[in-house]
This record gives sequence, structure tokens and C-alpha cells, in this order.
Amino acid sequence: MVETGRWSHAWRALRHPNFRLFFFGQSVSVIGTWLTQVARMWLVYRLTHSALLLGVVSFAGQFVSFVVGPFAGVWVERLDRRKLLLCVQALGAAQSLFLAVVTLAHVITLWEIIALTIFGGFVQALGAPARMSFVAQMVEDRKDVDNGVALVSSMANAARLIGPAIAGLVIAAFGEGWCFLIDTISFVPVLVSLALMRMKPQETRRGSHGMLEEMRQGWSFVGTSVPIRTLLLFFAVIGLMGYSYSVLLPVFASEVLRTGPWGLGLLRASPAIGAGSMALLLAHRPFRSRAGVTMLWCVAGFGVFTVLFGISRSLVLSMAALVLVGSMDMVSVVVRSTLVQLATPDEMRGRVSAVEMIFIGASNEIGQFESGLTAQWLGAVPAVILGGIGTLIVTGLWAWNFPELRRVEKMSSMEN
Repeated sequence: MVETGRWSHAWRALRHPNFRLFFFGQSVSVIGTWLTQVARMWLVYRLTHSALLLGVVSFAGQFVSFVVGPFAGVWVERLDRRKLLLCVQALGAAQSLFLAVVTLAHVITLWEIIALTIFGGFVQALGAPARMSFVAQMVEDRKDVDNGVALVSSMANAARLIGPAIAGLVIAAFGEGWCFLIDTISFVPVLVSLALMRMKPQETRRGSHGMLEEMRQGWSFVGTSVPIRTLLLFFAVIGLMGYSYSVLLPVFASEVLRTGPWGLGLLRASPAIGAGSMALLLAHRPFRSRAGVTMLWCVAGFGVFTVLFGISRSLVLSMAALVLVGSMDMVSVVVRSTLVQLATPDEMRGRVSAVEMIFIGASNEIGQFESGLTAQWLGAVPAVILGGIGTLIVTGLWAWNFPELRRVEKMSSMEN
């Protein structure tokens, strides 16, 4: 039953009881997930003092997502999403609990971290498309689905802000193991919320062509659609070089800025401040024209502020640069995702979304591995600066060779 009259326009999706349960439960869980992400990378660097191994650990989880992801998009359409999410969240809690136990017992090794990261990549590959598609099922009024998606995005950015800041304080005061334990506990609210939901029976389908054929159809559509192919290739190349700063933040906090774990928490939170602020701005003032030009300028700005972060030796300036990096990234991602959706027919959206997640996610993680390798050879600062300069060069090449990106004038799906 849908409640009416209690929620403002900006929060209207929360009038749906199932979505409200999920939103508040997931909010706590995602904050816990960020505690684990920050603590895991700090733990790897503390144990190894190797920028290369930071990249290896980051790549390990995404590699599994890249392998499992194509199947996950089809599985989600064939299974009960609530039950699937219950299973995924329980597996995530088990992973965090094991990580907490071995870390607090001081028997954790790099190989255990890599193994658990690989397991987490498998869980994430199942959970991400399930959560995305579950929003439309929880929000019974289709007019509120866009608001539900926006609220989930805002919640994710808020978690990116809160989680790393808490992680830095907890690591400095008690150690990484307590972050993992807090994350374990944070799964309880979302598990309870999923268990309390009263959902209409979900119609699952078996598919008429088989899993491999449906996967092939999704990839074939992306390959033959010029605008989608151009956008994804552009952002894949950017991902290979532009996100080097992310995996190297522990090195900057420890050796460049010399702030320790609390500084790492602040650096991790800074892009979320920019992304969250820009998300609020976009919610009130969506782009209605010149979307392609805006996207290209924002990617170029992302490169400029990445270089600024690389050359900074001040924590305040570094945080300011990362705030701007996050804001530029948010605009470019929103434009890309919207343009992809506009160019995709309804019956292909699930599979195309899965291809987009795999394509972009894999390139980002391969890029982080490459940045760890570059940092091992040249140092963390040159690795980040080269990544920013490479982003500027690629943006210029794409703007020159693909003028259709500049000519995108209207984004009707973003209008309210």
C-alpha cells in the first residue's frame, strides 16, 4: 500500500513502504562498506608498503566482477530479487566478519586479503544489478522510480562522504580490524529491512534464447550502436588513466602529505563532497542543452584537478582538488549514463546497463592496477600527474575525432 501526503516532492519515493525500508537499511550498510574499503587499502599498504600491491588488490575484486558480471545481468532477470539480495547481503556480512576476526587476531596476510577481495568481487557482481533493478520493483508508482534512483544515488554519495571519514578515525584510534567489525554489524539493518518487506509475487522469466545468446545480444547492441560505443570507449580509456589518484591515496596520506590514516579518511571523503554537492545541484537544475560539450569540459576539468592534486603538498589544497575532481566526475557520469539510456530501447536496458557497468568498472580497475605499477616504477606523484595529463589528451582527441559528442544538445530524460 502506498502512503500519500507525508512526503515532499524531493523525497516522494519514500512514501513506498518497501523502498523506505530498503533505503534506510541500505544507508547504514553502504557506510559500513566504505569503512571496509578504506581500512582494507590502508591495511595492504601498512603490511607491504607497495603501491603495486595496492593496485593488485584493487584489481583482484574487479576482475571477478568482470567475469561474473555478464552472467549476473541475466541471472537477476530470472531470480527473485529480494531473495537474491538477502543472500548477497548475508555473504557480504560473512566476508566482513572473517576479515575482522583474522585482522583482530593479528594473523591476516596479503593472500587472505586478496582471496577475500576476490570473494567480495563475486558478491558485488551479483548485488549491483540486483539492487538497480529492485528499485523499480519496490517503488510501486512508476512516476516515482526516477526519484527512487536519485535517492539511492544520493545515499551512495553520502556514504562515500561519511564512511571514509569514520574509517580514518577508527583506524587511527583502534586499528583496521574494528572497521571490518563495524561493517559486519552494518549489514544487520539491510538484512532486517529485506526480511520485513511485503512484496508482490515477482514474475521471473527463463528466457527464450538461453543465457549466452541473451548476453551476446546485449554486447552486440552496444557494439553496433555508434553513440553508446563511442561513449563507453571514451570513458573506458579515461578509466585506464584518470582514476590513478584513487588507489594511491594511502601512499599520499602516508608519504606525500604525511597525515596518516585520519588524513586518508579526509582524502577519501573529499571527492564525495564534490559529487554529493553536484548531485544536489543537478537535481534542482538538470541539464537541458549542450550536454555533450558540458560532458567533455567536465572530463577535461577532472584531468586538470587530478594534476593539481598530484602536485599539491598541502592537505587543504589536496582536499579542495579532490572535491573538484568529484564534482566534475559526477557531471560527466550523469551525462554519460543518461545519454546511454536515451540511446537504448526498453527491452535492452537491463543488459546494456550490465555491459556499461562491466566496461567502465573493468577499465577503472585495470587503470588502478596500471597506476600502482607506474607508481612502483616512477613514484605515486608522477603516476597521478601522468594520469591527469593523459585524461586531457584523450578528451582532446575524442572531441576532435567524434564531433557528434559535442553536438548533443538536449537531454530530455533529465527534465522533470
